[in-house]
This record gives sequence, structure tokens and C-alpha cells, in this order.
Amino acid sequence: MTAEIVLPGNDLHATIACFEELGFRVEAISPADDPATAVVSGHGLRIRFVRGASGDPGVIRLTGVAAATLVAPNGTRIERVAADPPIAMPALDAQLKIVRADGDWHVGRAGMRYRDLVPGRYGGRYIASHIQIPDGGPVPDYVHFHKIRFQLIYCYRGWVRVVYEDAGPPFVMEPGDCVLQPPEIRHRVLESSPGLEVVEISCPASHDTFADHELALPMPDIRDRTYGGQRFVRHVARNAMWTDGVRDLGIAAATGGLATARVIRRAARRDAVHAGEIAVMFVLAGDVSFAHAGETVRLARADTVAVPASLPYSLVDPSDDLELLEVAVGKV
Repeated sequence: MTAEIVLPGNDLHATIACFEELGFRVEAISPADDPATAVVSGHGLRIRFVRGASGDPGVIRLTGVAAATLVAPNGTRIERVAADPPIAMPALDAQLKIVRADGDWHVGRAGMRYRDLVPGRYGGRYIASHIQIPDGGPVPDYVHFHKIRFQLIYCYRGWVRVVYEDAGPPFVMEPGDCVLQPPEIRHRVLESSPGLEVVEISCPASHDTFADHELALPMPDIRDRTYGGQRFVRHVARNAMWTDGVRDLGIAAATGGLATARVIRRAARRDAVHAGEIAVMFVLAGDVSFAHAGETVRLARADTVAVPASLPYSLVDPSDDLELLEVAVGKV
């Protein structure tokens, strides 16, 4: 079986010549004495031009060539773009954001439910999401990767079985576990418990997700390598050490200091500031008061606060069972 796109073919001879210059080749033409249809193929695309056909002449994107735009004689707009353009980083618009646990949910990729933890997303530079898989079982996912600068996933409730490129067999993430997904690492979500909940923080907020239909996971070997200058991290909570009420998640070393991530237990903090672009604090358990500019807000389980750089704040009156996830990202 083959598939063709059918486009108007007015000025057919000139249109064919234009597409031949772009690397397409003629596959069929009819009738020979006065061509009214022609089929060309190239770059994974097959097109049938029909003289006198109605309809939109369409837009075709060609990647891997010098950026330019032209219009073929039949009216088809041809956009030539770079094969791997750099990630677009929106300008930072940093504001203090406090989001309660009872916010709105919406359905995203692969049937997962999402809750936005940073409204406005710092101008589109960051996204923090509370993600649920309510029913559990196999997840309709596929091997894929993200065009990102930073991405961290923390397992909040339930469990999820995942597999990563160069990281050996599939493994299960349980509450307190964390992974750093470096740029473009291939991975797949396989299955989860009912009621799985994770916290995900990514930069930029709007980023492309690409399927990789060629790579089979799991891979036979474990390789210690970098992806975009970062290393994959799998932090297992049950094996981790606590130091002065802090469980470090190993993100600073893996990102070359770009980001830090840790879980804090019952830690009061006075007049704190950070020098990065954003610090996201998600209450895992218990409650604590967030104080800034003479105002105090009590944060409870699953509440979130996002703090911009150089904004002084205090965490006061923590409950005995407080656990707070804190992720800070520097300039990207």
C-alpha cells in the first residue's frame, strides 16, 4: 500500500520542474500527449498533482536544508527549515506563585491527568505539573524523548514502571523516588498503580515530544554517558541518606550545577533567597507557613509555591511531619 497527497496541479510542467529542483522525482504522468496528472516522490512523501483540481494547495515542510520559503507554481507553499533547530527559550517572567491542592485538572498525553503548579509558567520558560494516572495498569505510551533543557520527575504516590535508554531493565519508581531525564534520553512509561501521582518540572514549558519507533527498550547494556551535558539520575528513596533533615536527590552533580533538588524535613528557614531563575516547593506531607513581605500563608499537603530569584522569604512553624520537595533551577 502507498499513500498520496493530492494537490492542485495548475501549470503542471512548471510545478514538476520546481519539485524536481527540490529533490523529488517523477513517478508517473498521464496522459503523455497532454499531461493532466503527475505523481512525484521524495523525502518520504508522495504527491499527486491534478490539473484543474480544486482545494488548498497546502504547505510542505522540508527539513535539513537552509531555511527559506518559496511558493511553487501551483501555489503550494514550501517551508525549508533546519533539521534540528535550537530550543526556543522564552523570556523569563518570574513572579511569586502559590497554588492550592484543589486546582483544576485536564487530560494530557497518553490519558494522564495534569494540574498546573506554576500558572503563567514564568513566561513560558518553566512548567511544573502534578500528574495523575487514576486507573493504573498498562500505560498506552511509546518510546519517546523530549527537546528540553531540564526535566525532573518525582514519584509522590503509588508506583510506576518505566524504562530508560542505557539504564538497563525496566524499574519501578515508588514514593520518594526521583529521576532526572536529561535532554533527549529515550524512555517509556510501561504501567502504574491505580492513583499514581508524580510531580514533573521541565524547561521550557512548551517543548516537543518525539516518538522513536526505531529504538527498542530495554537496551542490553548499561552505559554511563551524557545527554546534552547531563547524566541520567535514578534516586531511590529507600537507599538514600538524610543529613540534617535533608535528602539530596543528586541533581546538582548530574546537571553540572544547573539545578538542585532535595526533600526537607521539618526545617524552619528565615530570610532565604536563591540565585537561580525559579525555586519550586511542593508540600509532600504535613504543613508549613510561607512568609514574604509581611504576609504569611499556610501551606498544606500538595500545595505549591514558586519563588523567583532574589525574593526573600521564610518557612516558619513547620509541622512535625513536614516533608517538602524543593527544586531550584539556575539560568538555562
